[in-house]
Amino acid sequence: MAEPFVTGPLDTDRRTGTSTTDVRTRRTGTTLLITIDRPRARNSVNAEVAALLAGALDELEADPGLRAGVLTGAEGTFSAGMDLKAALRGESPSIPGRGFGGVTEADRTKPLIAAVEGWAMGGGFELALACDLIVAAQDAHFGLPEVKRGLIAAGGGVIRLPRRIPYHLAMEMLLTGDPVSGRRAGELGLANRVVPAGQAVPEALLLAERLAANAPLALAAVKAVARAADGAPEAEAFAAQRTVMSELMATADVREGMTAFAERRAPQWTGK
Repeated sequence: MAEPFVTGPLDTDRRTGTSTTDVRTRRTGTTLLITIDRPRARNSVNAEVAALLAGALDELEADPGLRAGVLTGAEGTFSAGMDLKAALRGESPSIPGRGFGGVTEADRTKPLIAAVEGWAMGGGFELALACDLIVAAQDAHFGLPEVKRGLIAAGGGVIRLPRRIPYHLAMEMLLTGDPVSGRRAGELGLANRVVPAGQAVPEALLLAERLAANAPLALAAVKAVARAADGAPEAEAFAAQRTVMSELMATADVREGMTAFAERRAPQWTGK
């Protein structure tokens, strides 16, 4: 896990999870709902939002009672990406070691689900690509229009999109800058769930509950192995997996999972 990113107070009411900043967090059971709340700026990311998102991910990682996170945007828009006005003022929407929005290069052990309504453009799309799962509204739009501004999608878009969908389709999106709908994202296998407008967050929270029923250390191990295997030769991938499995097999949760199966009861995970 990356070193905690220290910011000022999030001005958060821990009883309700509400916040007066541009990023709100709310605990729902074992899930942390993280909402970018700059609707007047189409939930674009400036330096403050990046710092607050990094802090929210630290909150998710540090709390043993939280099993997964859901990332979304307020008022029907996921995120328009980089705040261009702030960038022209010299603000950076990236954090060293954590990438765009404090998310795209962050080292996370817990699953993060993107709940996408409306537009996920540029860096907004890259935030979604950095998540482990994506739930999209049918009328959502995903796009990487950076080439239309003389740029490239350097927050992970150029790297990740060709790994998520067929190469030629990814290159079409990257080279034209044209968006695709949520429905099309589902057809391409980019979205895990495609739902009616307004239902992305509820569906993502249900999906997070399904993840939370499983052993937290096993979820972290899946993420670790998948990350190590991405682009690596098969022999290196298996070597990395053996290391992770050796550590996992020594945990109390593995024994609990086997015992619960033998006793025909639900396991009681401790994360140890």
